[in-house]
Amino acid sequence: MAEKRNDVCAIRCAVYTRKSTEEGLDQDFNSLDAQRLAGENYIASQCGEGWECRPDHYDDGGYTGGNIDRPAFKRLMADVEDGKIDCILVYKVDRLSRSLLDFTRIMEKMEKHGVSFVSVTQQFNTTTSMGRLTLNILLSFAQFEREIISERTRDKIAATRRQGKWSGGIPILGYDVDPRGRRLLVNEDEAVRVRAIFELYLERQALIETVKELDTRGWVSKKWITRKGKERGGKPFNKNNLYRLLTNLLYIGKITYKDEVHEGEHAAIVDAEVFRRVQRLLKRNGTSGGRHVRNRFGALLKGLIHCVPCQCAMTPTHTTKNGNKRYRYYVCLNAQKRGWHNCPSKSIPAPEIENFVLEQIRRIGKDSGLLAETLKQIRTRGQKRIRELQTEKLGLERDLKRHNSKLRELAGRLATNGSATDQVADLQDRIRAAEQRTTQVREELIALSRELVDEKEIAQALSLFDPVWETLSPREQVRIVRLLIERVDYDGEKGTVSVTFHPSGIKTLADELKEAGE
Repeated sequence: MAEKRNDVCAIRCAVYTRKSTEEGLDQDFNSLDAQRLAGENYIASQCGEGWECRPDHYDDGGYTGGNIDRPAFKRLMADVEDGKIDCILVYKVDRLSRSLLDFTRIMEKMEKHGVSFVSVTQQFNTTTSMGRLTLNILLSFAQFEREIISERTRDKIAATRRQGKWSGGIPILGYDVDPRGRRLLVNEDEAVRVRAIFELYLERQALIETVKELDTRGWVSKKWITRKGKERGGKPFNKNNLYRLLTNLLYIGKITYKDEVHEGEHAAIVDAEVFRRVQRLLKRNGTSGGRHVRNRFGALLKGLIHCVPCQCAMTPTHTTKNGNKRYRYYVCLNAQKRGWHNCPSKSIPAPEIENFVLEQIRRIGKDSGLLAETLKQIRTRGQKRIRELQTEKLGLERDLKRHNSKLRELAGRLATNGSATDQVADLQDRIRAAEQRTTQVREELIALSRELVDEKEIAQALSLFDPVWETLSPREQVRIVRLLIERVDYDGEKGTVSVTFHPSGIKTLADELKEAGE
């Protein structure tokens, strides 16, 4: 309600200002100041009518007019409800809102509390019916303009992506955005890490297990700086963001738009076959990450055995005959889904293949030739892992050198003018994380070198396999097999079986069996 002062009815006016972006708001006289000055001048021109400007500022810098989720606007409406305002002034009507629906609701609330509305540059007042009509027409055009801009933006993104070009968005691990244009450039250090993540998932065959390994290594998501200079990303991996990374077609040189897939102009950093294998595994496991389901009938090779001709997994199944006699099998998934005629392997009795694999384990300790060949394979895989770690170690050393150089530069600035405190703290955190990971890499390199043990030592330890195996529970037997065996490849067409051992599993198993026998 307007107040009376010296027989003149005082109209308490509030000036509301808004700007969609934060660009230029750090200037001494910015767009919000210009809008407020125009409002104050208009109020001054109406001082004879008792208009006076409230000292409170209602400024929303960096907020869209497409919704009403704005802090200063909420304060303005609260003061309207409290009866502190008689008139609201804006530079243009779209400063208050660009949504016709929102604006209608705002006007209803203002009318309910007896508050009028004035647009300084559009010369109308809601106290008249013509003013309200003009206001609605102007607002309709403002909303139409906003929707046209949105449509143009969507069309531009679609056209850009159909040409294989990067159209913006959150940067991903393995690539940097070219500052000279919207192009993706390969970040060689991160690309090595991305390829290692794909290999880790193929090795672990589960999202959660892969996340655990990434946590152990201290690997995090992409770190990047926004146009406003704020750092984003650098978060630990979880099941969801790891799944998004593993399914991102950008890594094989593709660009997507909705359901469309186009050749990108950026370089691929993941082999297409590796990517396909990961997608097949993800599809089999589902987005749950391959949770271990209950192994009801003790299938030792569940998740380990593969059909060579079809290049897919084999799954345990069973049939029951004569009332209660159960027969277990491993069946090719391709044969199950597309018909038995599509697979030469089809199925194999579970006890037959399981006993064969267990016999290979027993033979390691008895057959010197087999033991030598197995250890040779382990050394080859171990050396591959050592090379990966050494490459990562070099990348970490480069990062540390770069961070320390930047830290010395910032320290000089800090000493002269006291600025850059936040950047120094951030660099110290990065240096600490890099040093921690360097230590982990060094320890893993040492551990890998120690795993290359003497053949005689492993043979002696594995000689205890038979007596210990019979004492284990079915669940523990499955754990031992998974510890030792990486995969089993069955070729029903040729009648061959190939067993691949884990690089470090044989040493771990030998140590466990040796301890159990003492």
